[in-house]
Amino acid sequence: MNSLLLLFLVNDVCNQIANDKHLQNGYHAIGFSQGSQFLRAVAQRCPSPPMRNYISIGGQHQELQFEGVFGLPRCQGSIKLCNFARMLLNYGAYVHVIQAQYWHDPLDENTYRDKSIFLAEINNEKVLNQTYIENLQKLQNMVMVKFTRDSMVVPPESSWFGFYAPGQAIDVIPLKETELYKNDRLGLLQMEKDGKLHFLEINGDHLQFTEKFFISEIVNKFIK
Repeated sequence: MNSLLLLFLVNDVCNQIANDKHLQNGYHAIGFSQGSQFLRAVAQRCPSPPMRNYISIGGQHQELQFEGVFGLPRCQGSIKLCNFARMLLNYGAYVHVIQAQYWHDPLDENTYRDKSIFLAEINNEKVLNQTYIENLQKLQNMVMVKFTRDSMVVPPESSWFGFYAPGQAIDVIPLKETELYKNDRLGLLQMEKDGKLHFLEINGDHLQFTEKFFISEIVNKFIK
């Protein structure tokens, strides 16, 4: 699925929601894995009818890198081989290939912001879209679930908008230390002040959660 198609699908979903008579008084949205970014884009681009509670479970809000080195699943070869494979992935990362819409190279932020069609756009890292900020702040709650041993989301802190410190790919910084937060490009700083941000953590791999957790921590607290 390419990035332009993904944005088209966001708009298509917006139209379906707007025309659904059962949703006119508002609705809750739960996104799993990549669906989390998709539904956040819906919240930012389509304020009516209102999304009330947005729940992201194992989302990749700063990037998606499959387990291994920068998107290379379990690179078990030599360092040279892994680095070569990563170079090839970087070469095609911002064209319309699978996962390109979520690729975010911490070693080349300028190219990411310039070439990324989907992720940088919905993270408000291109031209600042004030409407995105206003629409996201209309949420009653924004719930983000992180899996501490996530092997599909690298770094796992991306589920909480954390990311690598600029210019390297070792040290991870939390949301509050990112430029996205400090410059309040999505309104997250204000949302936290308003008590709308909720950070939940599960000691497990990607999307490994129990029914008990889902009912007690998600449904009972944010859906009922």
